[in-house]
Amino acid sequence: MKKATILTLSLIWLASPVFSQAKVREKDLSQQHKDWLKLTAYVILPQEKEVFMQLDNDRDRDIFIESFWKQRDPTPGTPANEYKDEIIKRFEYANVEFRKGAPRDGWMTDMGRFYIILGPPNSKEDFDMQSEIYPCKVWYYYGDAAKGLPTYFALVFFKKSGAGEYKLYDPVADGPASLLVSKRRDIDLSDSYAVYEKIKETVPELAPLTLSMLPGDNPYSFESTLRSNFILQSIIESPKKDVNPSYARHFLNFRGIVSTEYLTNIVDSESTIAFLRDPLLGINFLHYSITPKSLSVDYFEPKEQYYCNYSVDVSLRKGEKIFYQDSKEFPFYFPPANAQAVRANGIAIQDSFPVIDGTYRLIILVKNSVGKEFSIVERDIAVESAASGPEIFGNVIGYRLEDATAAVHLPFRVLGKRLYVDSKNTFKAEDEISFLLSVLNVTRELWETGNVRIEIQGLSEKNASKKSLTVKLSDLSYNKDLTVSRSVSAAELAPDYYDMKFILVDGGGNPVDEKKANFIISPGQIPGRPISIVKMLPLANSYLYYYLLADQYEKTGDADRADAVYARALAAAPGYQEGIVQYSGFLVKSRKYERALELIEKIADAPKLAFDAYLIKGQALTGLEQYAKAIDQLLAANKIYDSDTRLLNALGFCFHKTGKKSEALKALNASLRLNPGQPEIRKLIETINKN
Repeated sequence: MKKATILTLSLIWLASPVFSQAKVREKDLSQQHKDWLKLTAYVILPQEKEVFMQLDNDRDRDIFIESFWKQRDPTPGTPANEYKDEIIKRFEYANVEFRKGAPRDGWMTDMGRFYIILGPPNSKEDFDMQSEIYPCKVWYYYGDAAKGLPTYFALVFFKKSGAGEYKLYDPVADGPASLLVSKRRDIDLSDSYAVYEKIKETVPELAPLTLSMLPGDNPYSFESTLRSNFILQSIIESPKKDVNPSYARHFLNFRGIVSTEYLTNIVDSESTIAFLRDPLLGINFLHYSITPKSLSVDYFEPKEQYYCNYSVDVSLRKGEKIFYQDSKEFPFYFPPANAQAVRANGIAIQDSFPVIDGTYRLIILVKNSVGKEFSIVERDIAVESAASGPEIFGNVIGYRLEDATAAVHLPFRVLGKRLYVDSKNTFKAEDEISFLLSVLNVTRELWETGNVRIEIQGLSEKNASKKSLTVKLSDLSYNKDLTVSRSVSAAELAPDYYDMKFILVDGGGNPVDEKKANFIISPGQIPGRPISIVKMLPLANSYLYYYLLADQYEKTGDADRADAVYARALAAAPGYQEGIVQYSGFLVKSRKYERALELIEKIADAPKLAFDAYLIKGQALTGLEQYAKAIDQLLAANKIYDSDTRLLNALGFCFHKTGKKSEALKALNASLRLNPGQPEIRKLIETINKN
């Protein structure tokens, strides 16, 4: 097969992720996967199980299980997974030890459940030989406060009515009287104090625990309270406290898009997403910064350097339809002397791209080939249509503002100012709190008399810290779209959470528009800032942004705006031949055939784009019903590359219209062999065969 020239602005299209799927019944799973659900019954999150039951093959289930354990690995840099090993050990012990005297598997009993959740008790007591109370066992634990557990607590298990397996004692549901063997007539069972005293007389160590799980915590009036139930719920939830279930949803949505080796290493990330307008280009840009919370690096011995290698796939979607897709590589090499700082502070991957107005879904996939790590950012984004009057469009906060070269376009840079961002938005006293924002549709009057007022206010009731400053619009060079940037000292503000308001005010002191942001002043030291890896584009090539913007309008069905932006792109770079191909192709799809023919003639003498030129001419002539001329152009294209379905379909149609049945069928059947999923071509073949 001969290869055609690939249009440099063509986009890579990924399959839409699967957001919902039918569940598999547990009884239909393989035995090993049924066993895994038993093993993890008390530690798996509902969201994780929901995803697992939607997986439709054992390979995906095995990979999900691997990812499940990795999310819980306390030492991810080592071969062993201590958490997994411990859960298996507890499960096996529970199944053997607590099966005795129980009508079900040991892991299903109350004692088995809490043994798997909490592990072996720090100490225990047995009260099995007391004549006045039913057999009881008490397990004592030191709790992990970080997981919402008390410092010290006890679990009581007893044999109800003296037979069967040990059940967890509930101070409220069971009550102390349930432990007494003989319901003596000399005790009023409704008298809490009398029941308590009877148990205390028989087993003094047990009596306080019949009222509360906290040793030494005697409830008022010797009545059991719901406090123990709250503690019990915290115990049940404790193994799920530190697990972020988002990885499970990502696993379901992106399997088949992201290779399986990455899906087992899904890591969280911090991100900043901001919109700013470039006043010179007249384009709205989406700027992003993503810092994965886990960073793997490798050593490249020939250059004596460490490195990581990120690739980023960005897509914008309306429903299930992708209308923007871009893929870029972000390799990063650094000397051994910087290795400790890079590992400690992390890396922020930053880029920007033009966006059309509207509401859509932003998905950014980040992969590090070193360590096979995968991270994702998903946001619902709204870019408002340009207002008729003045407005603030976008704002972003950072920790440093500096002059930047005007020769390139950079993320978080507008005109000559570049903002350094950290997604945590956390500052220490020595920092400067800097910001960038855009003010659009500025009239001459507003520029002469108006301003942007910045108000900073602490959110704690006891914090009186506040600060304000005013930026006169007339201090900036007049333009319909303005960029405002300033810095304030964090040292003037007490540690707290803060609101930052940006208020556009007219000459009469009236608010015109307002936007907000938030940040934190830390009372102590904060971690170092991540190292930024950025993509830049020479402003001499900024016409490419117009083509990207026009393509978005085209794919969202806004043909008029697409045409206008394509025309602007062509005017900015009349000699950009790939752009001429893209614009001409759009004109053909818009049925503007005469304009397409006129435009494509500009590259008639470009050998590398000859296939595209012949194809577009053939398509345009087909639209004009000049089928014989179209066939000449399409056959010329077919000599360069004979495996393009667009070409074959147009050629088959033209042959059909000129009465050449066998040639038409040959071209159309060749197209179907390349892509069987073309029902309209099958229908055309049926029509031709009937004639």
